[in-house]
Amino acid sequence: MLVDIEITRRDKAYEWVLQWMTAHYQSQLAGPSRGAARHSRIESLIRRFTPGLHHLQIKTARINLPDGSQHTRFSLVPGQGKHIFRYKKAFIAVNRERITKSFDTNGEPFESVTLTTLYAHRHVFEELFQEAHALSVQNMEGKTVVYTSKMAEWLQSGQPKRKRPFDSVVLEQGLSEKILKDVREFLNARNWYLDRGIPYRRGYLLFGPPGTGKTSFVQALAGELDFSIAMLSLSERGLTDDRLNHLLTNVPPRTLVLLEDADAAFSNRRQADSDGYNGPTVTFSGLLNALDGVASAEERIIFMTTNHIDRLDEALIRPGRVDMTVRLGEATEWQMEQMWDRFYADADPEKTRKALFMEKARQTGLMGSVSTAALQGLFLYNKDDAEGAIAMLDQLASQQKASDGRTSSK
Repeated sequence: MLVDIEITRRDKAYEWVLQWMTAHYQSQLAGPSRGAARHSRIESLIRRFTPGLHHLQIKTARINLPDGSQHTRFSLVPGQGKHIFRYKKAFIAVNRERITKSFDTNGEPFESVTLTTLYAHRHVFEELFQEAHALSVQNMEGKTVVYTSKMAEWLQSGQPKRKRPFDSVVLEQGLSEKILKDVREFLNARNWYLDRGIPYRRGYLLFGPPGTGKTSFVQALAGELDFSIAMLSLSERGLTDDRLNHLLTNVPPRTLVLLEDADAAFSNRRQADSDGYNGPTVTFSGLLNALDGVASAEERIIFMTTNHIDRLDEALIRPGRVDMTVRLGEATEWQMEQMWDRFYADADPEKTRKALFMEKARQTGLMGSVSTAALQGLFLYNKDDAEGAIAMLDQLASQQKASDGRTSSK
């Protein structure tokens, strides 16, 4: 006469159901809205005697505010133990259980949630899961989920981040749109790849000096496509060939993979540190096999970044492993103009100070020799002072010359 369903912690629906139960419990505490029809006496009695959630667990989340401070938010979620709640006239018993002697690969104790109801009400499970999934999607709307690796799994890193506007990262004229068009064409060509027996995966290599927007562009692209990001540094301590291959084979759906420091697999091993660590352990052959070996995954988009393309082997950047290679260089005249407009369009409607800024940038030799990150830092320091930004160009030029001198002396 009863039917139950078990959801383990490893299943994506686990967090959905806990969040839904919390929201459902809170809505029951709030009671019916003022505009709702008056409940019948029987309905009121049922609501009064329906058991609530008595075993609660606190969940703390920290939200970064625009001014740099943090806001701490507390919420109560169903804790370990047994609960009973009512959903669409069906009573459902919940048992959240933790097995302390069983641990997963990340060292977390094994947990499960079991829902039980009358067999005649079994249809409510499907409706419940649909509502839980819809609530999860609603909570993620307008945000980008970032995953990082822990042991052999991808885990969400902190709270989902607000999507970065695509035009907030200013590359060379037309370059952002070119990459976006290529990615969208790939996403729409799944059947074309499968019909011809071609592995359905795409690789991009972004290279250039530090501070030119390589990682920032991938974040903005993920927001534009409504994708998540799985970030992994090839110079990460303890990363091995087997672990790299396992991670790339189990990428979350609708996720861009960002492999940073692609040259790490080719650099010479460093001398052992005081604790015995002697550098990354990802090998050249291990990286190649993870990208397009027999066991490599399909339906995958990978972005690799490097500051030193000269350290990469030609075997890595051949088509099939890297399908598009893009250099993100120092700020061009067009980029400088676009960045000025983003910061001072309202304060400089006549664009007279923009003309002064561009002329001084030419005179100081910054045109085509300074990174967009350095320019953005200048604008942020003078975010309400266009005249101050113009005046500080001399200081920025001096810093750039000193930096170039140190680089050439190495």
